Amino acid sequence: MSSVEDQLPQPESADVSAAIPNKPSPNTKPMPWVPLAWFGALLIATYFPILKHLVEQWSSDADVGHGFFVPLVSGYIIWQRRDQLMALEWKPAWWGIALMVWGGLQAYIGLLGAELFLQRTAFLETLLGLLLVLGGTALIRELMFPLVLLVFMIPIPTVIYNQITFPLQLFASRVAEVLLGWDSIPVLREGNVLELASQKLSVAEACSGIRSLLSLSFLSLVYAYFFDDKVWMRYALFIGVLPIAILANAGRVTITGMLSEHDPELARGFFHELEGFVIFAIAFAMLYVLHLVINLVYRWKFEKEAPVV
Repeated sequence: MSSVEDQLPQPESADVSAAIPNKPSPNTKPMPWVPLAWFGALLIATYFPILKHLVEQWSSDADVGHGFFVPLVSGYIIWQRRDQLMALEWKPAWWGIALMVWGGLQAYIGLLGAELFLQRTAFLETLLGLLLVLGGTALIRELMFPLVLLVFMIPIPTVIYNQITFPLQLFASRVAEVLLGWDSIPVLREGNVLELASQKLSVAEACSGIRSLLSLSFLSLVYAYFFDDKVWMRYALFIGVLPIAILANAGRVTITGMLSEHDPELARGFFHELEGFVIFAIAFAMLYVLHLVINLVYRWKFEKEAPVV
């Protein structure tokens, strides 16, 4: 006669293993801390003057203040994938040495020409070459997303920056002119300057929306990575950030004009900075709503096309 324990249903081994989150692969190797620390220290020491100036710009330029978070988030994603990384078959791609040499030459040329963008992107090229030498193309494929995120820590070139900000300044001032007129507030616009009864409001580069655009672009990719399993959602939210940032900033300029009619002090100083944080929070809420809408449409389309059993 079988015992009571024998008659009870036993869980299948597959179910038990599935219940264990992030179970390491049996082929996972130990993390090579020593070579990683050694080559990482050499890379940082080589590019220390360039990286030091980059960090200084993060702390002084609010448009790229999100740069502090970029390497932290990228490093956290890499740490999350450590089991998958060590389960790979690391095959050094020696042509990565050529990429490292090219990065060094580019950094030197950028230093001679005082071109910061060339110097900073040279660091990423050298990092990419180093990873190729250490683990090959398989390692690069696994690290592609966190490596792409690192691009957001580098400020865009001044020439491109100026080409982007001025049209954004004009658009924000035009929208503000129309909306203020709808609110019966007399306004005269000359380029990016709004003439109000109380004062002049100049839509400067800092108010062009480029700050929200850069920060939200980075945030959209990170948000989609952590809160949605669909890879294509990262591209969808990234594209959706452009109109969200532009409209949110135009709203900020409009609100600033309305508040300045009641008290000109509300258009500058602490209140102006606080208004920027509030508008950024609203823009992120709009990004969240966009994510919900895309998922609703996706589920509706998927359920509509699914065959009825």
